[in-house]
Amino acid sequence: MTIQKRFLVLGAALFLLGLVSGLLPGIMANPRMGLSAHMQGLTNGMFLIALGAAWPHVSLGEKLEPLCFWLLAFGTVANWLATSLAAFWGTGQLTPIISPDPTAPGWQEAIVSVMLLSLTLAMLAGTALVLAGFLRKT
Repeated sequence: MTIQKRFLVLGAALFLLGLVSGLLPGIMANPRMGLSAHMQGLTNGMFLIALGAAWPHVSLGEKLEPLCFWLLAFGTVANWLATSLAAFWGTGQLTPIISPDPTAPGWQEAIVSVMLLSLTLAMLAGTALVLAGFLRKT
């Protein structure tokens, strides 16, 4: 499967997860974070679908293309998963506005925090690669 097709398939799957997430906030410890998980699935899914559609205009080479895919695949899926776990567990160490009164044990806070920090770095690096690939002359 080409990288372009992988972006499209992963984007559609993530969009579907976002739709399903929208049905669950009522059973989550933090429904506001559940809404965030829903929106992360939808927006990140659309981002990947748009990127898949635009991929023929990205020129990165054989080594950087897979790196870019995996950075963005990790970042988008981890974003949905981290916000979903935060909603179910009631974490809030890194999300004080949405989670002003966190109730989760420390190990759950640590998992969500590591995921949020690592996905941020992955998304920044992956998006920078996409921008470079758009700007690169072939």
